Amino acid sequence: MAVEFEHIPTSTRHPGVYTEYNTKGAVSTLPTNEQEVLILAPMTKTTENGFTAPVRVYSDVEAAEAFGYGSWAHLMARVAIKNNALIRLSIVGLADHPAGVAATGSVSLAGTAGGQGVVTVSVANQDFKISVTTGETAAQCATRLAALINATPDAVVTAAVNEGTLSFTAKCKGEIGNEISIGTQNTVTGLSLSATAFNGGQENAELTPALTSVAGEQYHVIISPFADVKNAKALGEHLAAVSSPTEKKPGIGVLGWSGSMASGTTFTQQLNDARLTCGWYKGSTDSVALIAAGYGAVIAGEEDPARPLNTLQVKGLAEVDATQIPLFTEANQALFHGLTPLKIVNHKVQILRAISTYTKSATNTDDPSLLDLTTIRTLDYVRKAVEQRIELRFPRAKLSARTPAKVKSEVLDVLLRMEDLEILENVAANKGKLVAERNGQDVNRLDVVIPADVVNGLHVVANRIDLIL
Repeated sequence: MAVEFEHIPTSTRHPGVYTEYNTKGAVSTLPTNEQEVLILAPMTKTTENGFTAPVRVYSDVEAAEAFGYGSWAHLMARVAIKNNALIRLSIVGLADHPAGVAATGSVSLAGTAGGQGVVTVSVANQDFKISVTTGETAAQCATRLAALINATPDAVVTAAVNEGTLSFTAKCKGEIGNEISIGTQNTVTGLSLSATAFNGGQENAELTPALTSVAGEQYHVIISPFADVKNAKALGEHLAAVSSPTEKKPGIGVLGWSGSMASGTTFTQQLNDARLTCGWYKGSTDSVALIAAGYGAVIAGEEDPARPLNTLQVKGLAEVDATQIPLFTEANQALFHGLTPLKIVNHKVQILRAISTYTKSATNTDDPSLLDLTTIRTLDYVRKAVEQRIELRFPRAKLSARTPAKVKSEVLDVLLRMEDLEILENVAANKGKLVAERNGQDVNRLDVVIPADVVNGLHVVANRIDLIL
């Protein structure tokens, strides 16, 4: 076998001893699988383009300074970092849609305090409390509450007062504001409080322009704050484009849902996308933006692509009322229709089973091949490892009769290492399906078929107890 040199030409006649370094075979390990995360979210600061460039953030304070306190970009960063302290997080801030309308809500106070107590108004699960003394009127209490809310930088709303009515306006425009929860508590006799839910928000910001601007970078997890079909499909189309064999920047998109199982499955069935996953936290008083941020950060925190996310906690979300916890039948049906249930266990929000929204083939046939989120993540990692090995070993290779066997050997080594890590299985049994052959139309091309029997998650254990008397 002839020795190949990169830098020492065979035409050299000058006497001497010449040495070069060859690092093509130095790396034989598998690549790391750290996850780059991108959040796209509404901001309160202004920008000329309708969106910002990606900004790397390491704390929610940095996010607040960059995108505005109380913006969804700020609050999503807070939840994401709480769920994954080592997260590699970038954020693109979105300006309001030009036709956007801000959601509004209100709390009406009436009466006069007949004694001392505490009045609490909760907006987006953030409590604003004032102590009340005997004789204070509803208008006075409303004025003090408004001042407290407006003095709180990370509040998602601004407040105004008209006599005894406390009015709120979402800082960011769009339907996303309709998800802001509102509640009251009152221990003061003589005062009464009545809340009106947030409504009227229209026209979320559009993801497409911002996604186009980051198409040149790879983000393994992209988190959307919205739960509308238009933006969800835009995210899916972006991921399909950047995950193509030629672009080579695969990733997944993360969404949130808080409505009923029926509405959630209607939403996911319109997507039917193996690269989109939707975390369903039924009855949540947190915005779907925060559900998605927490769920997406947990996904990114698991670098083993084959390891299920079952039981992992999603932190930073308020516990729902027991009446909102899905029944077994609801959760099971959600898993048949592309919706990932989150459940309450010991007062903690946990992932039941992480799945994609893909359930049907192009012929509308039930297709579980890409059901579990681990499947597409494993395939992406296998792809990364194989491509890295080939690029390292054969950067300037010739395509001779010996080349297919060399490439096949390197790929097989990668697969065997994957098996050692329990990412793939049955590699030896499938060895015969590994093919490396010259293309029949392009003399410079080698075609490789790589069998990938992915390791499945242990989701169901069925026991039978045989009674013996």
